[in-house]
Amino acid sequence: MRLRRLLPALGLLAWTGCAAAQEAAPPRDAAGPWELALDGSFRRCGLMLSAEAGPVGQALRFPAGCRRALPVVNGLAGWRQDGELIQLLDREGQPVLAFAGVEGEGPRNAESLGGERYSLAQGGVRPPAPEAPLVTHAALSTLPTPREALRDGPAIAPATAASVTGLYALDRFVEKDVCRVMLRAESAQVQENCRDPGLALFDPTAWHYEAGRLVLVARRGHSVELIPVGEGRWRRDPEIGTTFVLRRVE
Repeated sequence: MRLRRLLPALGLLAWTGCAAAQEAAPPRDAAGPWELALDGSFRRCGLMLSAEAGPVGQALRFPAGCRRALPVVNGLAGWRQDGELIQLLDREGQPVLAFAGVEGEGPRNAESLGGERYSLAQGGVRPPAPEAPLVTHAALSTLPTPREALRDGPAIAPATAASVTGLYALDRFVEKDVCRVMLRAESAQVQENCRDPGLALFDPTAWHYEAGRLVLVARRGHSVELIPVGEGRWRRDPEIGTTFVLRRVE
């Protein structure tokens, strides 16, 4: 009889213990690869939030090209996690951007002191592409010669990703066809005898096509974006980094 009276109380204690354990569950460890993006633009940067101690907080790593693509990273020296909050820190250990936790796997959001809004997405979860013109004003700052304009025709973006696949030659400002890269349905591969150290070091292994832009993804996860400048030709936006052209070849 006494045992029967104790059973409801024991059940209540067990439920209370489970609820307390759930409330006390530690937040997910944020260490790992992330992608920082400036909202309303195509500017993105791959960040590595390291578990190692850094000059302030924990170590933060990113490719050198990020300094130009997203100038905000020039002031970053580390990161820390406070519960579900991820803070990117300056050299004094003060937060430059603070990203609150979100439900599910969607990107986090933060606003800088200057009013710019940024998204932080984890491991391949990309923020939605902004609605923007296919060719930006900055991309037109380097005007083509009359011969190039006649050759290229209007910069019309391909209708589908399938029409982007093929073999491309890389042209620099002076040198032409210094490297070739094959874009297949689900992969990218630099071809043998590549004479361009920049592309060889970048080592693209994947690509995707979104909002009229061709995005090459490096083996280490960072990316570069190109805009259409003619039939079968893509140019890296000068606003984001050093200009080069990918030209489709047979």
